[in-house]
Amino acid sequence: MSTLDINFVRSQFPAFSEPSLQGQAFFENAGGSYTCKPVLDRLTRYYTQRKVQPYAPYEASRLAGEEMDEARARMAAILGVETDELSFGPSTTQNTYVLAQAFRQWMQPGEAIIVTNQDHEANSGPWRRLADEGIEIREWQIDPETGSLNPMDLENLLDENVRLVCFPHCSNVIGEINPVTEITAIAHAAGAFVCVDGVSYAPHGFPNVGDLGPDIYLFSAYKTYGPHQGCMVIRRTLGEMLPNQGHYFNGDVLYQRFTPAGPDHAQIAASAGMADYIDLLCDHHSGPTGEAAERGSFAHDLMRSHEVALLQPVLDAVKDRNAVRLIGTSDASRRAPTVALALNRNVEAVAADLTGCGIMAGGGDFYAVRPLTAMGVDPDQGVLRVSFTHYTSQQEIDQLLNALDDIL
Repeated sequence: MSTLDINFVRSQFPAFSEPSLQGQAFFENAGGSYTCKPVLDRLTRYYTQRKVQPYAPYEASRLAGEEMDEARARMAAILGVETDELSFGPSTTQNTYVLAQAFRQWMQPGEAIIVTNQDHEANSGPWRRLADEGIEIREWQIDPETGSLNPMDLENLLDENVRLVCFPHCSNVIGEINPVTEITAIAHAAGAFVCVDGVSYAPHGFPNVGDLGPDIYLFSAYKTYGPHQGCMVIRRTLGEMLPNQGHYFNGDVLYQRFTPAGPDHAQIAASAGMADYIDLLCDHHSGPTGEAAERGSFAHDLMRSHEVALLQPVLDAVKDRNAVRLIGTSDASRRAPTVALALNRNVEAVAADLTGCGIMAGGGDFYAVRPLTAMGVDPDQGVLRVSFTHYTSQQEIDQLLNALDDIL
């Protein structure tokens, strides 16, 4: 396995050479990542050279449409799905809301959806609201001590009435990586479809959704080094079964069925820059030269190995502290580098104190009111969250650990 060249990686992100950010270590990546240069370059080019209605015959319009199509094709290939199985929308929250409306029309009263109390509210709230339409909502609950989801508990909730199982690839406060393939197989065996919220996982390496197996996979490009778009994979069998939510005359185009609003042309086009970045990582680290999904998998593993090596010392430094409760597992190999800490004092004040040490982090509930409540954490008190990704350096980790020593 290659070792990540952190200097090369950071050279691809203009934020690291921005004078106003020097000396500040960014540890709120779970809320949104820095943007890589290929995305910024494509966005600038689109706004300066292509800012016209796409898909018309004149040159600027033709190129605009081609760039949008390129983004969809290349990102779908990395994710291991067909081009038209990937849709772009304004945010993951809005994409999920649209999906929930489609299921509302498709399901019958008395049929059921399973949700978890581990999720960010975006993959829980829209589904729970369907209870008002006569849909039964069943909750797959976490262990209140560990925050883990037990697949055996899911089996006890499944029966012939369940149409959909919704759960996160990993939680934005608990961080533990759920066994998506195993859970999906359990749900499919019971005749249910599967919706996975990948928002907190995808920043740590794009998954091969085709191999994982869920019917829906959602993530946010602004957390995967890209523009502010929600990315939504809907596999064909389910996508063609659900009622069209777009304009009636677009109903036969799979990637338009669940995006009722006009798309953000420039940001979709700029999303191809995420694929450019994966290619840059692969080529620089002598990765595979074949299929896009294989190259995406190589980049994924490169990112994860770097993150795990940096994460374990952070977990070790906080797991046994008095007056600090680490939320989730202390095994770095089993979680994303999103570390939530419940404290016995005001977390927002602690986050503010960390700024004096050059640490950019946050405190609050992070839209994870349900999992925090289930684990006995007062959501009004919230947690201190420090989150990083593969472009974080060892020096920044050292800066964080020194700051935590001083502040905690």
